[in-house]
Amino acid sequence: MAPALPVSPKEALPSPLTSASEPPPLFDGTTRLYVAYHCPFAQRAWIARNYKGLQDKIKIVAIDLADRPAWYKEKVYPENKVPSLEHNNQVKGESLDLVRYFDSNFEGPSLLPEDPAKKQFAEELLAYTDAFNKALYSSLLSKEDVSEETVAALDKIEDALGKFNDGPFFLGQFSLVDIAYVPFIERFQIFYSNIKNYDITKGRPNLQKFIEEVNKIDAYTQTKLDPQFLLEQTKKRLGIA
Repeated sequence: MAPALPVSPKEALPSPLTSASEPPPLFDGTTRLYVAYHCPFAQRAWIARNYKGLQDKIKIVAIDLADRPAWYKEKVYPENKVPSLEHNNQVKGESLDLVRYFDSNFEGPSLLPEDPAKKQFAEELLAYTDAFNKALYSSLLSKEDVSEETVAALDKIEDALGKFNDGPFFLGQFSLVDIAYVPFIERFQIFYSNIKNYDITKGRPNLQKFIEEVNKIDAYTQTKLDPQFLLEQTKKRLGIA
């Protein structure tokens, strides 16, 4: 396995900006990553930024999605979503696009291996992320037991994690595929345990090992929030008592 990256001190994160907040000095040459701390899509870009070691080059700007500033849509990102990246007088969005952009345009550890077979598998797994999330959320919204569709999606992830034996991650070593999935796997483990009394790792040793090992990666753990906060926020959003 690749040597573990040194543990960095916990980054001092700014408070989220609200409708009452003034904008930062936009397009002044500073590279800014706009996030919401609880958003799994923004977490993808945040993890990639940390893993590449770009904390000093890319400034975090947090947005309060429940009370977002008007200037964010008007002056920064018309889509009015997070994440977005202000870089070289342009603003880009979409979480997986930003992870790739970081890898192509900034120094730091590569997020994709050179092995063609691993690159091809990476594309297959990245194309599956939305279907995986949909399958997992569907059972949370249902009054029924965990569906066959959800079980099949988790089993697919378990099988994918066993494809390469040179490490515990999707492509063996940590990559953008892990970054794509881990914010959601983190949440689904919490949600299924508490809402459905279902352990997503039971009978899935590869998934269990993945969770154990990814929690040793500082770039990821620095982005994690309190599980109870995520649970209560999601139950409220989904209308689950």
